[in-house]
Formats: sequence, structure tokens, C-alpha cells
Amino acid sequence: MKVAVGMGKMKKKQDLNLDKTLLSKIDSPQDLKKLTLEQCQTLCQEIRSLLIETVSKTGGHLASNLGTVELTVAMHRVFTTPKDQFVWDVGHQCYTHKILTGRRDEFATLRQEGGISGFPKPGESVHDSFISGHSSTAISVACGIAEGMRLKGDQEHFAVAVVGDGGLTGGLAYEGMNNVGKFDYNIIVILNDNNMSISKNVGALACYLSSIRSSDGYVRAKKAVEQRLNRTAVIGPLVAKGIKNSKSVVREMLLQSATMFEDFGFVYLGPVDGHRLDKLEEVLLAAKEYHRPVLVHVRTVKGKGYSPAEQNPGEFHGIPKFDIETGNPEVSNTDSYSDVFGKELVRLAQQDPRICAVTAAMEHGTGLHYFSRKFPNRYYDVGIAEQHAVTFSAALASQGQVPVFAVYSSFLQRSYDQLMHDVAIGGLHVVLGIDRAGVVGEDGKTHHGLYDVSYLTSVPGAVIYAPACYDELRLCLRRALYRDRGLACVRYPCGSDNSIFDKSALNTEYTHVSGRKTDVLYISYGRVYDQLYRANLRAKEQGIFCDLLKLTLIFPLSDAVVEIAMTYHRIVFLEEAYYYGGISQLMGDALMQRGFRGIYQRVSPKQYFPQASVASQIDAMGLSERAIFSRMQLELQEQEKSC
Repeated sequence: MKVAVGMGKMKKKQDLNLDKTLLSKIDSPQDLKKLTLEQCQTLCQEIRSLLIETVSKTGGHLASNLGTVELTVAMHRVFTTPKDQFVWDVGHQCYTHKILTGRRDEFATLRQEGGISGFPKPGESVHDSFISGHSSTAISVACGIAEGMRLKGDQEHFAVAVVGDGGLTGGLAYEGMNNVGKFDYNIIVILNDNNMSISKNVGALACYLSSIRSSDGYVRAKKAVEQRLNRTAVIGPLVAKGIKNSKSVVREMLLQSATMFEDFGFVYLGPVDGHRLDKLEEVLLAAKEYHRPVLVHVRTVKGKGYSPAEQNPGEFHGIPKFDIETGNPEVSNTDSYSDVFGKELVRLAQQDPRICAVTAAMEHGTGLHYFSRKFPNRYYDVGIAEQHAVTFSAALASQGQVPVFAVYSSFLQRSYDQLMHDVAIGGLHVVLGIDRAGVVGEDGKTHHGLYDVSYLTSVPGAVIYAPACYDELRLCLRRALYRDRGLACVRYPCGSDNSIFDKSALNTEYTHVSGRKTDVLYISYGRVYDQLYRANLRAKEQGIFCDLLKLTLIFPLSDAVVEIAMTYHRIVFLEEAYYYGGISQLMGDALMQRGFRGIYQRVSPKQYFPQASVASQIDAMGLSERAIFSRMQLELQEQEKSC
């Protein structure tokens, strides 16, 4: 199998001997400027080798990074960071940037606990100007950076935003463009157009971009016209300057109309081949000459240089460890909460034509690819536009449909206003499938789903379920669709169901496990309950006894659950959600209102967690089997001392 374009035969284990490579000589971006163009092309091949080798061992975002190697090298040769500041939209395409900015030797620790982040992180390097992890923010960030430069009197350096065509499906990108175009900022927006976000791009923008991709000769023609005019005596340079400073006459001739970006106030340059270093450097140097907002349209291939990633860029967007020769991941994620959710939704939709499925460019990640194939006329991918997805779902509900919006917890945060205003006030029945609830491991701080509980409980009329296994997920989805009204939320974690707890009495309310007489009660929900169950089995073997209360309907808290808790003296609530505003806080309030006089303890996170494995993060929160068992042992020792 051909592993990489132009890379020759790669070693089977992908051992890159850095001592013998050009890459070993690159300790900072300044070193790039000493290389010839031919050497830079060799360097790009070496970077691709390192990307494939490393991500095969650590997992991560491979396809997007393979597609931006030449672009990143060209940017660092034309600009000078950190004086010029790069802003990476989403940020998962910044691996080459990290390698070139002094983190080459640390790259093997990518996304590992104690290692370097998979996203830009200002605390990690002065070359990372702004944290990112969500889409469509880069233009707004670059706008603020450029204005900050202007206020400091810096008229020489640039704010450079790299935005994917998928990122332009998010409304915030246009809010940023609308403001940038009003000022003569030193801002350059690079549109990385690979004709794909995570799922294939959809909507009018995708059609629009395809209509201007055919104008490859635009930059070349514009430059030729300007050069010809500059050689013309007296009047020529004035005309050339007029072309540069006005709406593009050349583009008018080529496309018969100005581009949308020029209507926003940008100078438009492109499209340019994003894998031709000479063309990239040429267009970026030209962009610097304007000293006003410029949009550079760059066409790239997602997964460039690695055949499996080029053929299946969606699968290699975010991938676990994989075998380089075959491209096959070490662990198949076909058995997951996302898949169970997607398949159950299809089963229910076969019986009910009112059920519709909505995604924000995450068809495969949320398991909705099953629905899209079975019911294409009831499936809606709205692009990276979670706010629109919620309001669109509310409008569907107003027409008697039953919309189900499947979304990652961390991305749902964008839609709070729409949940409050467009769904809740009207009492419209919208179902949310909240994927990746809880910590998510190596993607780190920007992607954890720890905060949805805190803000969803503030939405009047909301109902929230947290199933602890696959079967419970199926029960909760059915209830959310048919028994609830208003906003109904079903939240579930990333990964598989490996639970062992007793499932003989599954329901959508609660399960109270009471054994030997005890005044200690542990409460939990979701996947943490199984950790509690396992710890309790170990505790029993040592003569430590406590009762368990598993919540499935976590909000609103039922009176029955609070009354059960009132019968105990010591209560410990374990929660994989943000400490402030969580269910454990609501339980404490309810107990206090009823005059509870015992001991109430809450175990839930108060801070952000950096990249690490999910198991490590759960343990750090005190929610693992080991941590819970240790707590049970310690509490027994304290009780014995007090006696």
C-alpha cells in the first residue's frame, strides 16, 4: 500500500531518525526562512511522516493536519510569530505549527497526560496566541487581536486567522467578518477549503464555494495585469493601485460578479493550490501588501499524503491509535452509546413518521448516519450551527413533528439562548441526545461535557435523563419522545457500556439498593454509578456496608428520591458534572429545606481538566472505583475513631 505521496517507502514501524532529517534542524520558525523552496518541500514530507507516526500511537486529528502542512510552513516563512499572531479555527489542525515552534521533541507526548495539548494553548507556547477547540471563532478572535495591535500602535504586524470551509457554516464567522470589513485592520483570513468539515459540508455556502473554485487563474491574472500596468508610463501605476484598492476588476471579468467576501469588505485572493509552497508564499506576500482585511482562499486535500486518510477523511478526522500499514484503528468504536442511540432512533422512527433527526455536522460522531441512510427526507445536517439547529428543531416541533437533535455536550453550550427562548417559552417538544457527556479524555479542556447539567437545570420545564447502560438509554429515549413535553434531554458518555451492575429492575426514574442496615447512602447517576457499584462490592468483602441510590431521571428531582435520602444520616453524592449548579447541589438544597440534620458530602469537579485518559480524569475527580473504595474505607476508620 502506498502510504504517503512523494514520501518513498516508509519504514514499517515509522521510526523517524530525526538526527538525519531537515526537521531536526528546525528549532524555531526562524530556521524555516533559511531553507530553499526545495528543502521546504522535503521538510513537508518529513513532517507528514512524523504526523502519521505520532498520531498512530497517540490518536488525534490526523486528516486535517495532513492537509495543512504546506500552508503552515508557508505561513511561518512569510510571517514572524509571535509578533504576527496566528489564530487556528477549531485548532485541531495546529500540529505542524506545534512541531515548527519548538515542540518537535515533545510531539510524541501529544494529547497524553502531562504532554502537549492537541489544540492551541497559550500557556504552552508564546506562538499559540489564543486557545481554541470550538469552530467558527477565529475571525472574531483575529479581529480583537488586530484591534489590540492598533491600540498599541503596531501597524506593522498581522493577525492571521485560519478557517476551514466547515467553520464558515457557523454564524459567528459572519459576525466576525461583518465587523472586520468595516476597518483597515492588518488582518488576513485564510480560508482552508478542503470541501469538508467533519461530515461533508452542506448548504448554500458549500455550493457557493464550489462555484468559485474553478477560478484558479484569478491570482495569476490579477498579478499579470498589475505588473503590465506598472510597466506602463505615468498612468499605469495609478490604474494598478486602483485595481488593488477597489473591488476586483479582474475578478469581475473572470466571474462576472464580486465575491461574497468582497461584499463584506475583504480583498479576495484565490483560489490557490494549498499544496504548492511557491504559490502559497506568493499569495501570502501579496496579502501583506494591502494592510487591510484580506481573505486568501486556499484549496487543500484533507488527509493529504496518507492514502487511508485521503480516501476516508471523516474517519481520520479524530481517530484512536491505528495501524499505519492498514489504517485500521486498534479499537473499533462500533459498540458505543452513540451507535446504540442512533440505531434505537431508527427503530422508533420506523413506527413514527413524525420523528426527525438533526445534526450540526456530526453525522457519524453522534450515530445519526444510520438515520440519514434510512430516512434521508427526515434527516437534517445544518452544518456547524448549533444555535440554528435548536431553533430549527423548535420550529419543526411547532408543526407537529418530533425533532431529535443529537449533539456533543460541549457544543450544545452555544445554544443556551435558543433553548431558553425558542424552545422553553413556547413549551415546544424538542428532544436532545447529548453525546460525550462527562469527561472526554485526550481532547482536554475545550471538549469536556461537564457543564450541560448546570445550565439545562436553569431552563424552565426541562427534563434530563442520565442512563447508566445501553438498555437504560433505550428506555430513556422512548420516554423522552413519548411521555415528556417541552425540552427533554438524554445525556450519555463517549465510549462503550462496560457496566456490571444489576440490571434486573431498570427504569427511567431511580433505583434504590438497600441491603444490611446502614445509615450511609451513596447517590450517583450515569456511568459513575457502575464505578460506585464495583466499589461497593469490594467494600462488602471488608465488612463495609452502605446503600446505593441510582438516579436515571436526574432533573427535576422527584420527591420520592429526596424522601429516601432523608432517612439516612450520612449521604455522599458522586457526580460527573460541574460542582456548581449540579444535581448534587440541588439535592443538598432539597435536603436542607426538609430539615436534614445529617452529614452531606458532594464529590464533583470544580476545575478544568487537561488532556489525559478518561480513566485518569475520572480517578482525579474521585469518581473511580479505586477512589470511591478508598473513601469508603476512610469513612469507616473515622466512624470507628469517633466511637
